[in-house]
Order: sequence, then C-alpha cells, then structure tokens
Amino acid sequence: MRRREFITLLGGAAVWPLAARAQQSGRLPTIGFLGASWASQSGEGQRLVAFLERLHELGWFEGRTLSIEYRWAEGRNERFTEIASEFVRLKVDIIVTYSTPALIAVKQVTSVIPVVFAGAADPVGTGLVASLARPGGNITGVSLQTTDIAGKRLELLRELVPGLRRVAIMEKVGNPNSKIEMSEVHAAGRTLGIDMVALEIRREEDIAPAFDAIKTRADALYVVLDPIMSAHRVRINILAVGARLPTMVPFRAFVEAGGLISYAPNQSHLFRRGADYVDKILRGAKPSDIPVEQPTKFDLVVNLTTAKALGLTIPESVLLRADEVIE
Repeated sequence: MRRREFITLLGGAAVWPLAARAQQSGRLPTIGFLGASWASQSGEGQRLVAFLERLHELGWFEGRTLSIEYRWAEGRNERFTEIASEFVRLKVDIIVTYSTPALIAVKQVTSVIPVVFAGAADPVGTGLVASLARPGGNITGVSLQTTDIAGKRLELLRELVPGLRRVAIMEKVGNPNSKIEMSEVHAAGRTLGIDMVALEIRREEDIAPAFDAIKTRADALYVVLDPIMSAHRVRINILAVGARLPTMVPFRAFVEAGGLISYAPNQSHLFRRGADYVDKILRGAKPSDIPVEQPTKFDLVVNLTTAKALGLTIPESVLLRADEVIE
C-alpha cells in the first residue's frame, strides 16, 4: 500500500463514526452510564427517562442499536474511579455521567474514551475542559454554570424571609464545585448586604453538629450541592425545620424531600441535551470540537407544606413565578 493511501486510511478511521466502528466489530455501540454517588437506577427517575426518550427520538434504542452499561457509586465517592476503570476495561464507546467528583475521576482514568456530562458546575474552573467554546479533550457536555444563579437564589430567600440579614451556607469541604459556588454566594451576599456563615461538612457525621452550631446565628440556610448533601437531604431538611431555618436547596429533589425552595437548571432538560451530545459523538463528531453549552431552562419549585411548618407565607409574586408548588 502506498504511504499516501495508508495515511488517508488512518485519517478515515479517525473520523469514522463510533457507531459504525462498533458495529463493524460485531457489537452494538456501548454507553457506560455512571450514576452519581447518591443515586440508583430506580432513583434516577425523570432524568434517566428523559435521557433515554431523547435517544429514542434520535434513533437509538437500547438493545437494538446501542447497549448501555449502568453503574452506581452507591454512596461512596471512591467508587467513581473503580467504575471508570471498569468502563475502560469494557471498552465502552462513550461514558455519560454528571457531578464534578465523578467527572474528575473519569478524567484521571481515560483521556481517550469520549465523555459526556449532563451537568457540571464549572467545567473550565475545575479543569475538565479548556474552554466552553473549544473543550479541547475527550470531555464535553452541558454545564450547570450560570453567572448569576447564586444572586437569584439569595434574592428569592430575601423575598421569602422578611428582614433577611444572615445566611448559613452548608458546603462539603474538598468538593471543587462547593468552593466555586461558595465564592459566588459570598460575592452575591456582599452585593445584597447579606452576611454569610459557613457550615463546613467533611462527612455525614458533621451534619447534625452543624445545626447545633448555627442556632440563632442565621435567618436561612443555603445548601450547596454535593453527593453527601443529596444522600442526606431528608435529614438536612428535618433539621432545618427544627432549627426554624428556611432553606434554599440545590434541586427539585431536595424540595420534594422537605426543602423550602429551589431555583436550578431543569434536570430532565439537561439529560435530554446530554443525549444530543451522545448522538453527535456516535455519528462521528469529536468531543474536543463540540462546545459546552450552558443551561437554558430553569425551575423554581416551592414546598408549601414546609413553608407552613416554618410559619412562612409565600408571597403571591413568588407563587406566580413558580414552575411547581408542592403541597
């Protein structure tokens, strides 16, 4: 074979769609789905349904045109690296996940397998991608990052809590997401004239003592997303009601579990968009060339039962703006 023909053949192989290469090898293209540490397949609910529904719309059917290997970290962050290594051994074609700890673990294990995230707080700041416009590596997806979401959350708390002066922020020490969001919340607090008190959580045993330490020292609680917070969201909400602290929580699932209010990107929409990335990569696109998108659909969810337990009246202006009111 001539040298030029050989180089052309190599180049063609590089851009040959993943799906075609997988089928040529006699197997279906395979997705490795890495669930966050607090989740199980039954617990994913609407997010996983949205992901699969969008894949169906794009012509991908589990068991017919592609295969999916599901794995769950089962409450242990160290499992992320174990599962990512397993996906490498299984030679999956794409890894789909969410949460920055999971993505960092995957990035440490492989720089070759395409990775799609359906939600990462700050993919540039945490080093997952080079830039939103040109990710530059094997990772791309939909960011949770918005420049003013912390400010909007604090403004909502101020609407709900007359005379709001001091907010406690519950964060997981060591989570890069937490550090970034803490910085944004502090900046928003300074702009709004609200003081911040940090509640640092290193392990689940720190949660209850944190509430003991904050009694009478805050008017509300802002919970920063982390697997520990998600796994213990019911407990956090019960303790918050007991401490008479209205809560701004990360997502709808926290409000369902008794949190007062959340304002966040719509999870189902994020996972539908994640499926779009999977489709593009299976059809030959390179992750390095697919820009990271930011969220465009947000949900405001309020729990009236929790408001009643706290003795709060939700303003009509907030209820009219709410996408969902849980009673």
